[in-house]
Amino acid sequence: MIILGLTGSIGMGKSTTAGMFADAGIPVYSADEAVHRLYSGRGAPLIEAVFPGTTSENGVDREKLSAAVLGKPEAIRKLEAIVHPLVREEEQAFLEQARRGGSALAVLDIPLLFETGGENRVDRVVVVSAPAEVQRQRVLARPGMTEAKLDAILARQLPDAEKRARADFIVDTSKGMDAARDQVTDIIRRLRAEAAG
Repeated sequence: MIILGLTGSIGMGKSTTAGMFADAGIPVYSADEAVHRLYSGRGAPLIEAVFPGTTSENGVDREKLSAAVLGKPEAIRKLEAIVHPLVREEEQAFLEQARRGGSALAVLDIPLLFETGGENRVDRVVVVSAPAEVQRQRVLARPGMTEAKLDAILARQLPDAEKRARADFIVDTSKGMDAARDQVTDIIRRLRAEAAG
């Protein structure tokens, strides 16, 4: 089974691209969705223990947690030390299930793939990309997003040019969704041929 890492900076269209792989019948694991599950489940008490006052009866309050860690590298490291191992466990369970299901290809959708060394756990990497002005426009249109928040997020992410340079495949989402879907279809075709090889 070929494990494909899918990544891209904020606002590049990574989640939409992940959906295109899923629509094509490829098993997709979303690290973001795993974090959401952990924040409302078994991760919440562990996070509350380190960051008191950041959870409620519904789990982690993302705004309170964000306020507790944003711009504080040491706090971010503590949070990642709690969350990353749990996310990794879920990822392993997903890959086992995909293997048992006989999948030739599985996708790991990981926003900070390069930043966390995740490229060492995959066979190929797809980077979802778009020009910087398109990215900025998309992200600033999100509710509650500010220039300062965006800059703080981008400061934690590897520059898009570096991601593109390290990619095996690039999906450019600036040319519309049909063009992006064609690129995804081509990647799947090439990797299925390689797996069948």
